[in-house]
Amino acid sequence: MKLWEGRFRKELDKKTNDFNSSISFDSRMFREDIAGSMAHAAMLAKQGIISGEDAKAIRDGLSDILADIESGKLEIDMNAEDIHTFVEAELTARIGDAGKRLHTGRSRNDQVALDIRLYLKNQCAALRKQLIGLIEVLCDKAEKYSDAVMPGYTHLQRAQPITFGHHLMAYVEMFLRDLSRLDDACKRMDVSPLGSGALASTTYPLDREAVAGELGLAGVTNNSLDGVSDRDFAIELAGVISIIMVHLSRFSEEIILWCSWEFKFIELDDAFSTGSSIMPQKKNPDIAELVRGKSGRVFGDLMALLAVMKGLPLAYNKDMQEDKEAIFDAFDTVSMCLTAFTPMVKTMKVNTENMRKAAAGGFINATDCADYLVGKGLPFRDAYKATGTLVALCIDRGLTLETLPLEDYKSVCGLFGEDVYEAISLDRCVAMRKVYGGPAPENVRGQVSRARAIVEKLKDLEK
Repeated sequence: MKLWEGRFRKELDKKTNDFNSSISFDSRMFREDIAGSMAHAAMLAKQGIISGEDAKAIRDGLSDILADIESGKLEIDMNAEDIHTFVEAELTARIGDAGKRLHTGRSRNDQVALDIRLYLKNQCAALRKQLIGLIEVLCDKAEKYSDAVMPGYTHLQRAQPITFGHHLMAYVEMFLRDLSRLDDACKRMDVSPLGSGALASTTYPLDREAVAGELGLAGVTNNSLDGVSDRDFAIELAGVISIIMVHLSRFSEEIILWCSWEFKFIELDDAFSTGSSIMPQKKNPDIAELVRGKSGRVFGDLMALLAVMKGLPLAYNKDMQEDKEAIFDAFDTVSMCLTAFTPMVKTMKVNTENMRKAAAGGFINATDCADYLVGKGLPFRDAYKATGTLVALCIDRGLTLETLPLEDYKSVCGLFGEDVYEAISLDRCVAMRKVYGGPAPENVRGQVSRARAIVEKLKDLEK
């Protein structure tokens, strides 16, 4: 059955029908389609547009269809044009003429616009839980390693001392922002377009707010043209997911570096690594590499949505059918990545000795050495030059600032004393960086507490 039969005298070409069909990907919205139809039917009866008996038959029939699909008793027909056609045809086959009254005052244009909003709202809730799960894992590890000294990098060159906990909390901040962006996008999406009709609403006295309320939506769209043609929410969510994937990809890149022999800062659990078919010594970070690679796929989904929408006149155009595969794929991909990434991070072993050794060998306490001279009254630029001279001297002799003899310090600047070794101690260098947001262990523990408080508040809102 075609919902648009009557105007046409010939059957649609089989290959054209397959090209036109969307049920292969929109069938996943069957719950949302049925929920929207049940709310619509109840409203039609309340408004006196259809009888209470017909509304009850429709709702009971839809409830049975939902149960049968979920139990596997009813299989969705992939020859149907879309999920809306399938559900309505199945309903009519079961309850007769009452089923034909369901579509009163409604178009597939506003119906699909509602379905995708409801579906993505549920997907946002699931993604939010996954992000919170990752943040909790990172907070636990950051607290455990709040005083584990490691080198911080700029240009991938050892720069200044931080702690592993501080490094992990940088990603927590990123993922907290991702949660905020996700919530903001969901708020803008949380309105019902049902009642917009094909583009110009309807002459029936619909109660749009009642339908929105029953479906748990915060309000209704304000313009019928925009109601059926808006896909900003899909683009915005694809943008949010793309940023999440950027953060996961950056993190993956560091994990890949850290577990290499050149760094050996961490070791991934065997359950989240693979080997080589020819080199028996290999332990490859394939999960992290796949996450890094799949970020490009999600960016492509965002670009596809932007390209589809950029030239469309109002209102609905068939091009917009392309929205679903892109946004569904974006959600599927980020969910799959988080499913593998979070336990990978949770189970990875941290080699604090190698981190500290790298920190000690990279002159990352040079700034602290210069600050020591500033504390003795030397202008910073002069202190900077003196410290640079000491670093060059260490490199020539194969020494570090910690092992350089005091007489060499004094040969460069007479302000140096025995207390310089305490001043450039890595633990002290980190501990003294107490500025808010800095890597001092007490700061890191404070960052963890703040992040956990935010997460607990978000969890409470879900209850």
